Amino acid sequence: MNNSHLLLLILFLGICHVSWAVEKKTYIVHMAKSEMPLSFEEHTNWYDSSLKSVSDSAEMMYTYNNVIHGFSTRLTHEEAELLLEKPGILSVLPEVKYELHTTRTPEFLGLDTKTEGFLPNSESVSDVIVGVLDTGVWPESKSYDDKGLGPIPSGWKGECEIGKTFSASNCNKKLIGARSFSKGYEATLGPIDESKESKSPRDDDGHGTHTSTTAAGSVVDDASLFGYAQGTARGMATRARIAVYKVCWIGGCFSTDIMMAMDKAIEDGVNILSMSLGGGMSDYHRDSVAIGAFSAIQKGIFVSCSAGNSGPTPYSLSNVAPWITTVGAGTLDRDFPAYVNLGNGKNFSGVSLYSGKPLSSTMLPFIYSGNATNSTNGNLCMTGTLIPEKVAGKIVLCDRGLNPRVQKGQVVKDAGGYGMVLANTEANGEELVADAHLLPASTVGQKAGDSIKDYLFKDSNPTVTIDFSGTKVGISPSPVVAAFSSRGPNTITAEILKPDLIAPGVNILAGWSGGIGPTGLSIDTRRVGFNIISGTSMSCPHVSGLAALIKAAHPDWSPAAIKSALMTTSYSSYKSGEKLLDIATEHQATPFDYGSGHVDPVSALDPGLVYDLTVDDYLEFFCALKYTDAQINNLAKRKYTCDAGKNYSVSDLNYPSFAAEFDSVTSGSGSTGSSSSPSVVKYTRTLTNVGAPGTYKVTLTSESESVKISVEPNSLSFTQQNEKKMYTVTLKASSMPSGTKSFARLEWSDGKHIVGSPMAFSWV
Repeated sequence: MNNSHLLLLILFLGICHVSWAVEKKTYIVHMAKSEMPLSFEEHTNWYDSSLKSVSDSAEMMYTYNNVIHGFSTRLTHEEAELLLEKPGILSVLPEVKYELHTTRTPEFLGLDTKTEGFLPNSESVSDVIVGVLDTGVWPESKSYDDKGLGPIPSGWKGECEIGKTFSASNCNKKLIGARSFSKGYEATLGPIDESKESKSPRDDDGHGTHTSTTAAGSVVDDASLFGYAQGTARGMATRARIAVYKVCWIGGCFSTDIMMAMDKAIEDGVNILSMSLGGGMSDYHRDSVAIGAFSAIQKGIFVSCSAGNSGPTPYSLSNVAPWITTVGAGTLDRDFPAYVNLGNGKNFSGVSLYSGKPLSSTMLPFIYSGNATNSTNGNLCMTGTLIPEKVAGKIVLCDRGLNPRVQKGQVVKDAGGYGMVLANTEANGEELVADAHLLPASTVGQKAGDSIKDYLFKDSNPTVTIDFSGTKVGISPSPVVAAFSSRGPNTITAEILKPDLIAPGVNILAGWSGGIGPTGLSIDTRRVGFNIISGTSMSCPHVSGLAALIKAAHPDWSPAAIKSALMTTSYSSYKSGEKLLDIATEHQATPFDYGSGHVDPVSALDPGLVYDLTVDDYLEFFCALKYTDAQINNLAKRKYTCDAGKNYSVSDLNYPSFAAEFDSVTSGSGSTGSSSSPSVVKYTRTLTNVGAPGTYKVTLTSESESVKISVEPNSLSFTQQNEKKMYTVTLKASSMPSGTKSFARLEWSDGKHIVGSPMAFSWV
């Protein structure tokens, strides 16, 4: 290398280093409030002084008072490192981007007129406030009608934020609060483009309106999407109040905004927090949602989050902190069949929400997209990949993947195609998600798709038509675990089984934004009051609304008690006795797929016994995780020192389910901790009686002999409410090959109640 080239290289590296050093990013700064020097009267003055000590130009974006003590700001990497060394600084965490986890449901869950006697009265439900962090609210939706509701709860401290396209009059006695948070978003991606989305609580996306009305929407008669799923739409807790916190924008949801929204929600006085979003996995003391949720549960607020849409891949969960209720997705007993009829006489069942002019009964020419393109991924019907001369006047088979399902149909339509058959590939298997297509279209499973392709490849003149059959109910088996629903095991703490439970999350009808069409595509000019969409984003608010019902029935219950009631009364078998199925494998699902099982709200209102937890229990859990004093302070917002003489165990957290990891090499060589367990594991659990006096006896069912399970004592007698009784579970595991999984179930019953707990074991 000559001298001139060497000089250029040095200059290039120098420029790169300078740009890295001066590039500012958003950070959330956690302060130890108790360590504020006496020279400061206000903690905000101390925060500002600490910040100015490393950067004269830096400004505080948000100041947090409830989820943490601290602030958010923009700093260079070097400034962030310097700030971390200052007195009273617990942590300086970089901004994290989160993503959204995107009628008949009450009847399917048993919340109909036949069970009204089991439900809390409307006055107590109307005292419960459900806070929803999402894309905002479309206040004109009929699902926010406040007819029949009394005055807003006296403890409510929130507000209806005034902004462009949003005024105080948009709130009422149902929608009692609406705020938006965008400083973190704008600091990273620049000013919000108000020609594309409202810089206010108004929902231009639809997702937030759908989730909040699923949780607590008012009763709306004759609701449907283009006639599909027609009937009475209602949220889970129809009389509960709704407060909306807009934290998600076109470019995503940012942790600084999420934390500020949680901070305000706690201050405003919500009882339930529902968050259908998730980001990357990290330890609890570095996870903004986990940190905010821990502050919420300390105030008695129940927090539910979506498990994620990364299934059926193992270890794909989001939001796994034990104080968060992590919700996976299952199907309803409702479908929207659209039959694909081939020229050879064979018929295949698919699904669709298409509502336009139907195809004629005559057969139409049929072509595979991979044979109508010059592109290597033309089989996916990506924009601009189809050749119009080959597609015009035909129905096109497209493979699912990469681009949105409905967009594929528009690509076919733009190329002159008359319709589309959308075929699942191995990634989605037999899972069928219905869409409001812009042209006649049906989605079929992988097996049907392969058979249809076989016909296309072998027949010299293939033809097809699609018949749309509206809405059908009573589909069996149901529920089944959705393929997209994220799965365990838990990557952060293997001894905490996640998800906690599943709820309806496939083809769910709920309120929608008037600012966007049902497909979410800009080319979709249709406007609807209700939409049908799928995701763990939809299952999460079901549980949030059900938690509101339990809170109304039992206002003195802790978030952990409510969670326990939901988990221990969930079911993991059909009425026939067969285990719940996983649509991804078409075989029996496991607790790593559904947690405790599918939610059963009527049973959850009267669980008999609960596994309760206090803040101190969680602090001891942190000690078992070997967290430092600073890391615990980061979560608890107070000083707490673990007792060096005490033997803390993760397995002693009073959780309603059980999980263990064993060493696969030699049964006795494992070490205690969150990553592995010895061949003998002991759990202690405490049950609290929340029902009538009675004696509960234990039963165990196990899939294999690889783990021997014993419970002492085998019966528990309760003479009064709130009485507590302890029991011990001992596991003795055999050595098994790495990757082996085994499951069991523990149940306590007094003859009326069944208090069930799943048990999941894996060898690593």
